[in-house]
Amino acid sequence: MPQLNPSPWFFILLLSWTVLLLVFKTKILTSAPHNNPMLPDLTASHTTPWNWPWT
Repeated sequence: MPQLNPSPWFFILLLSWTVLLLVFKTKILTSAPHNNPMLPDLTASHTTPWNWPWT
């Protein structure tokens, strides 16, 4: 049985991993956070704490 040359198969493997990583990189970079974190408003009046009915 003849021996296959590994060079083109290695290139195909390397190229497929490169394409896969590029696709994931573009998807990660284009996805923006949906909600930006906000600091709580310290000047607003807070609601009164809720009391348990059995206390």
